[in-house]
Amino acid sequence: MNLQILADNVLFQGIEKAELEHVIAALGMKEKQYQKNEIIYHTGDVVEELGIILSGSAFIVRYDIWGGQNIIAYIEQGEVFGESYACVKKEALMVDVIAVQDTSVLFMNIGKLLKLENDCSGYQSLLLKNLLSVMASKNILLSGKMDHIARKSIRDKLMSYLSFQAVKNESSEFSIPFDRQQLADYLSVDRSALSRELSKMKKEKILTYKKNHFTLYKKADE
Repeated sequence: MNLQILADNVLFQGIEKAELEHVIAALGMKEKQYQKNEIIYHTGDVVEELGIILSGSAFIVRYDIWGGQNIIAYIEQGEVFGESYACVKKEALMVDVIAVQDTSVLFMNIGKLLKLENDCSGYQSLLLKNLLSVMASKNILLSGKMDHIARKSIRDKLMSYLSFQAVKNESSEFSIPFDRQQLADYLSVDRSALSRELSKMKKEKILTYKKNHFTLYKKADE
Protein backbone atom coordinates (compact mmCIF):
# COMPACT_ATOMS: atom_id res chain seq x y z
CA MET A 1 0.00 0.00 0.00
CA ASN A 2 1.32 3.44 -0.96
CA LEU A 3 1.08 5.39 2.28
CA GLN A 4 2.17 8.60 0.55
CA ILE A 5 -1.13 8.65 -1.39
CA LEU A 6 -2.99 8.53 1.92
CA ALA A 7 -0.70 11.07 3.55
CA ASP A 8 -1.52 13.48 0.70
CA ASN A 9 -5.25 12.77 0.94
CA VAL A 10 -7.43 15.46 2.52
CA LEU A 11 -9.11 12.75 4.64
CA PHE A 12 -5.84 12.17 6.53
CA GLN A 13 -4.63 15.75 6.81
CA GLY A 14 -3.01 16.35 10.18
CA ILE A 15 -2.00 12.71 10.66
CA GLU A 16 1.71 11.96 10.34
CA LYS A 17 2.70 9.42 7.72
CA ALA A 18 4.37 7.31 10.42
CA GLU A 19 1.01 7.00 12.24
CA LEU A 20 -1.06 6.00 9.22
CA GLU A 21 -0.45 2.26 9.50
CA HIS A 22 -1.65 2.36 13.10
CA VAL A 23 -4.82 4.24 12.13
CA ILE A 24 -5.47 1.90 9.17
CA ALA A 25 -5.16 -1.14 11.44
CA ALA A 26 -7.41 0.37 14.12
CA LEU A 27 -10.12 1.06 11.54
CA GLY A 28 -9.75 -2.36 9.90
CA MET A 29 -9.28 -0.71 6.50
CA LYS A 30 -8.89 -3.20 3.64
CA GLU A 31 -7.50 -2.87 0.12
CA LYS A 32 -9.25 -4.55 -2.84
CA GLN A 33 -8.33 -4.85 -6.50
CA TYR A 34 -10.73 -4.36 -9.42
CA GLN A 35 -10.27 -5.04 -13.11
CA LYS A 36 -11.19 -2.57 -15.86
CA ASN A 37 -15.01 -2.21 -16.20
CA GLU A 38 -15.62 -4.17 -12.98
CA ILE A 39 -18.36 -2.76 -10.78
CA ILE A 40 -17.08 -1.65 -7.38
CA TYR A 41 -20.49 -0.70 -5.99
CA HIS A 42 -23.85 -1.64 -7.57
CA THR A 43 -27.06 0.35 -7.66
CA GLY A 44 -29.17 -0.94 -4.78
CA ASP A 45 -26.21 -1.79 -2.55
CA VAL A 46 -26.38 -0.62 1.05
CA VAL A 47 -22.86 0.37 2.03
CA GLU A 48 -21.09 1.14 5.28
CA GLU A 49 -17.69 1.90 3.78
CA LEU A 50 -16.28 4.79 1.84
CA GLY A 51 -13.61 4.04 -0.75
CA ILE A 52 -10.29 5.73 -1.46
CA ILE A 53 -8.72 5.21 -4.90
CA LEU A 54 -5.12 4.09 -4.34
CA SER A 55 -4.43 3.54 -8.04
CA GLY A 56 -6.51 3.68 -11.21
CA SER A 57 -9.80 5.56 -11.51
CA ALA A 58 -13.56 5.07 -11.62
CA PHE A 59 -16.80 6.55 -12.92
CA ILE A 60 -19.88 7.16 -10.80
CA VAL A 61 -22.79 6.35 -13.13
CA ARG A 62 -26.57 6.54 -12.77
CA TYR A 63 -28.76 4.38 -15.05
CA ASP A 64 -32.44 4.83 -15.81
CA ILE A 65 -34.87 1.93 -16.29
CA TRP A 66 -34.53 2.22 -20.10
CA GLY A 67 -30.76 1.67 -19.99
CA GLY A 68 -29.74 5.29 -20.44
CA GLN A 69 -26.74 6.41 -18.42
CA ASN A 70 -25.56 9.63 -16.86
CA ILE A 71 -21.96 9.93 -15.70
CA ILE A 72 -22.13 11.79 -12.41
CA ALA A 73 -18.42 12.05 -11.70
CA TYR A 74 -14.93 10.81 -12.49
CA ILE A 75 -12.78 9.86 -9.48
CA GLU A 76 -9.05 9.30 -9.68
CA GLN A 77 -6.09 8.37 -7.51
CA GLY A 78 -6.34 9.78 -4.01
CA GLU A 79 -10.04 10.68 -4.27
CA VAL A 80 -12.87 9.42 -2.08
CA PHE A 81 -16.26 7.98 -3.05
CA GLY A 82 -19.33 6.56 -1.31
CA GLU A 83 -18.89 8.75 1.76
CA SER A 84 -22.44 10.17 1.78
CA TYR A 85 -24.14 6.77 1.53
CA ALA A 86 -21.77 5.26 4.10
CA CYS A 87 -22.85 7.94 6.58
CA VAL A 88 -26.57 7.25 6.07
CA LYS A 89 -27.64 3.85 7.38
CA LYS A 90 -29.78 1.61 5.16
CA GLU A 91 -29.85 4.07 2.24
CA ALA A 92 -29.54 2.12 -1.01
CA LEU A 93 -27.11 3.38 -3.63
CA MET A 94 -28.71 5.06 -6.64
CA VAL A 95 -25.51 4.79 -8.69
CA ASP A 96 -22.90 2.29 -9.89
CA VAL A 97 -19.20 2.87 -9.24
CA ILE A 98 -17.25 1.33 -12.13
CA ALA A 99 -13.49 0.89 -12.55
CA VAL A 100 -12.26 2.78 -15.62
CA GLN A 101 -9.02 0.76 -15.58
CA ASP A 102 -7.41 -1.76 -13.24
CA THR A 103 -8.02 -0.05 -9.91
CA SER A 104 -7.05 -0.49 -6.27
CA VAL A 105 -9.42 0.76 -3.56
CA LEU A 106 -8.94 1.13 0.20
CA PHE A 107 -12.20 0.87 2.16
CA MET A 108 -12.96 2.60 5.48
CA ASN A 109 -15.91 1.56 7.63
CA ILE A 110 -17.68 4.67 8.93
CA GLY A 111 -19.19 2.76 11.87
CA LYS A 112 -15.73 1.81 13.11
CA LEU A 113 -14.59 5.41 12.74
CA LEU A 114 -17.43 6.57 14.98
CA LYS A 115 -16.49 3.95 17.60
CA LEU A 116 -12.76 4.68 17.76
CA GLU A 117 -11.46 4.24 21.29
CA ASN A 118 -8.28 4.19 23.36
CA ASP A 119 -5.05 5.28 21.68
CA CYS A 120 -6.72 6.10 18.35
CA SER A 121 -9.50 8.23 19.81
CA GLY A 122 -7.42 11.35 19.28
CA TYR A 123 -7.70 10.85 15.53
CA GLN A 124 -11.47 10.48 15.54
CA SER A 125 -12.40 14.17 15.59
CA LEU A 126 -9.67 14.95 13.05
CA LEU A 127 -10.88 12.28 10.61
CA LEU A 128 -14.50 13.36 11.00
CA LYS A 129 -13.56 17.00 10.42
CA ASN A 130 -11.65 16.00 7.29
CA LEU A 131 -14.56 13.84 6.12
CA LEU A 132 -16.86 16.85 6.39
CA SER A 133 -14.41 18.80 4.21
CA VAL A 134 -14.43 15.99 1.61
CA MET A 135 -18.24 15.98 1.51
CA ALA A 136 -18.37 19.76 1.16
CA SER A 137 -15.90 19.62 -1.75
CA LYS A 138 -18.02 16.96 -3.46
CA ASN A 139 -21.10 19.18 -3.15
CA ILE A 140 -19.20 22.03 -4.81
CA LEU A 141 -18.19 19.76 -7.72
CA LEU A 142 -21.76 18.51 -8.11
CA SER A 143 -22.98 22.10 -8.17
CA GLY A 144 -20.46 22.76 -10.93
CA LYS A 145 -21.85 19.92 -13.01
CA MET A 146 -25.39 21.18 -12.48
CA ASP A 147 -24.23 24.55 -13.79
CA HIS A 148 -22.84 22.91 -16.94
CA ILE A 149 -25.92 20.89 -17.79
CA ALA A 150 -28.32 23.72 -16.91
CA ARG A 151 -27.09 25.71 -19.93
CA LYS A 152 -29.61 25.74 -22.79
CA SER A 153 -27.48 24.85 -25.82
CA ILE A 154 -24.90 22.12 -26.37
CA ARG A 155 -22.31 24.81 -27.13
CA ASP A 156 -23.02 26.56 -23.86
CA LYS A 157 -22.74 23.27 -21.97
CA LEU A 158 -19.42 22.53 -23.67
CA MET A 159 -18.02 26.00 -23.06
CA SER A 160 -19.02 25.86 -19.41
CA TYR A 161 -17.41 22.45 -18.88
CA LEU A 162 -14.26 23.14 -20.90
CA SER A 163 -13.78 26.55 -19.27
CA PHE A 164 -14.03 24.86 -15.87
CA GLN A 165 -11.37 22.33 -16.91
CA ALA A 166 -9.07 25.11 -18.12
CA VAL A 167 -9.34 26.89 -14.78
CA LYS A 168 -8.88 23.63 -12.87
CA ASN A 169 -5.76 22.75 -14.87
CA GLU A 170 -4.49 26.36 -14.85
CA SER A 171 -3.95 26.06 -18.59
CA SER A 172 -5.90 26.51 -21.82
CA GLU A 173 -4.47 23.15 -22.93
CA PHE A 174 -5.58 20.07 -21.03
CA SER A 175 -6.97 16.53 -21.24
CA ILE A 176 -10.36 15.43 -19.95
CA PRO A 177 -11.19 11.97 -18.52
CA PHE A 178 -13.99 11.28 -21.03
CA ASP A 179 -14.24 9.94 -24.57
CA ARG A 180 -16.99 11.43 -26.80
CA GLN A 181 -19.77 9.15 -25.59
CA GLN A 182 -18.81 9.63 -21.96
CA LEU A 183 -18.66 13.41 -22.40
CA ALA A 184 -22.11 13.33 -24.00
CA ASP A 185 -23.42 11.25 -21.09
CA TYR A 186 -21.84 13.61 -18.56
CA LEU A 187 -23.41 16.68 -20.19
CA SER A 188 -26.71 14.87 -20.87
CA VAL A 189 -26.65 15.50 -24.63
CA ASP A 190 -26.72 13.42 -27.80
CA ARG A 191 -23.28 12.20 -28.88
CA SER A 192 -23.72 13.01 -32.58
CA ALA A 193 -24.98 16.50 -31.80
CA LEU A 194 -22.07 17.06 -29.43
CA SER A 195 -19.55 15.94 -32.08
CA ARG A 196 -21.11 18.26 -34.64
CA GLU A 197 -20.91 21.19 -32.24
CA LEU A 198 -17.27 20.47 -31.46
CA SER A 199 -16.50 20.43 -35.20
CA LYS A 200 -18.20 23.81 -35.62
CA MET A 201 -16.27 25.27 -32.70
CA LYS A 202 -13.04 23.97 -34.20
CA LYS A 203 -13.82 25.58 -37.57
CA GLU A 204 -14.58 28.84 -35.79
CA LYS A 205 -11.19 28.59 -34.08
CA ILE A 206 -12.70 28.56 -30.62
CA LEU A 207 -10.79 25.40 -29.82
CA THR A 208 -8.84 22.49 -31.21
CA TYR A 209 -8.84 18.90 -30.02
CA LYS A 210 -7.41 15.47 -30.57
CA LYS A 211 -9.42 12.73 -28.90
CA ASN A 212 -9.74 13.91 -25.27
CA HIS A 213 -7.02 16.59 -25.43
CA PHE A 214 -8.25 20.17 -25.89
CA THR A 215 -6.77 23.60 -26.48
CA LEU A 216 -9.01 26.64 -25.99
CA TYR A 217 -8.47 29.99 -27.71
CA LYS A 218 -9.55 33.37 -26.45
CA LYS A 219 -11.25 35.73 -28.87
CA ALA A 220 -8.86 38.21 -30.44
CA ASP A 221 -9.20 41.74 -29.13
CA GLU A 222 -11.19 43.93 -31.50
